[in-house]
Amino acid sequence: MRFFLPLFSLVLAAHAADPNTLTPEEQKAGWKLLFDGKTNAGWKAIGKKEFPAKGWVVEDGELKRTTAGGDIVTTEEFDNYELSWEWKISSGGNSGVKYNLPDPTKGLGFEYQMLDDDKNPDGAVPGGTHRTASLYDLIAAPADKKVKPVGEWNESKIIVNGNKVEQWLNGAKTAEFEMGSEALKALIAKSKYKGIPNFGVKTKTPILLQDHNSVVSFRSIKIHQL
Repeated sequence: MRFFLPLFSLVLAAHAADPNTLTPEEQKAGWKLLFDGKTNAGWKAIGKKEFPAKGWVVEDGELKRTTAGGDIVTTEEFDNYELSWEWKISSGGNSGVKYNLPDPTKGLGFEYQMLDDDKNPDGAVPGGTHRTASLYDLIAAPADKKVKPVGEWNESKIIVNGNKVEQWLNGAKTAEFEMGSEALKALIAKSKYKGIPNFGVKTKTPILLQDHNSVVSFRSIKIHQL
């Protein structure tokens, strides 16, 4: 066993992609990198044509929010897709990935919450809808979700297929819902999004990385259009 285990580990490593790369299987399936690990190509400041002059940097293979710079969005728009990314948050940090934006020039939309649940005040909001991997302010992630400690990389995923949506964290589903359903409309009516025109209506929009006054890093951002 001591002979075969390292060999088996090498075989597994050969099939795993390095950060910001695609495996041969992903390439064949049509996956596309949204961040190449070297440049900010494919991203811009929300409501602008250019990438922010400050606040967001590319370093050590990470797309990193360091200081105030505003939200950034993809230059492309998407409607049916599987999106995955890796992220790590700073102590007390708060950020998110937003999608299905009613107005692509404004930072409102469904939000996959990314949080230091223990130290950020949002972690104590009753109901749990502000904690990591929740659909922010709408659907709480399971209390026993598997989130990595602050400073370590998590792997997240969003699947939008027609009106059906799923959110995942480290291999486990944390939220699912159907756009246009009465159940979702009822949740929106009781949330901070109440009264926002067309919130929750299926639409083709960019993917947004949130600036929420915290240091946060992203890598291996990739998408497969369905």
